[in-house]
Amino acid sequence: MTVVVAWSADEYGAAALAHGVAQAEQKHEDLVVVNVTRGDALVDRRYADDDEIARVTAAVKALGLEVRIAHGVVDDVAAAVVEEIRSTDATLAVVGIRHRSPVGKMLMGSVAQRIILDAPCPVLAVKPEAGTDLV
Repeated sequence: MTVVVAWSADEYGAAALAHGVAQAEQKHEDLVVVNVTRGDALVDRRYADDDEIARVTAAVKALGLEVRIAHGVVDDVAAAVVEEIRSTDATLAVVGIRHRSPVGKMLMGSVAQRIILDAPCPVLAVKPEAGTDLV
């Protein structure tokens, strides 16, 4: 069985990753970490570089968990995360959530909201706490 984490290289992703790792440890399940981008901006600060991917992989493996990182450019971030949830038959998905203004909600959809609504398994939505990190 698998826990899937929608991870971004920011404080929201750190919160999701920390909770996802804790859930995978508690349930004795594998972990799949999804970090994807649409690639439509010159710089996507939430898309991890190779060094960050290596750091996260090593930290999770050091905890004794099996981990796979899904990392790449996709057409639709939410759809890619949901597809990973479906293809791994995940028992739980974890997403970091952020506050959005009413105008922000109107102008663009929320990736987290789409994952929460479309995932075929329970979804744990988390907010960052001060000092949240993987280890």
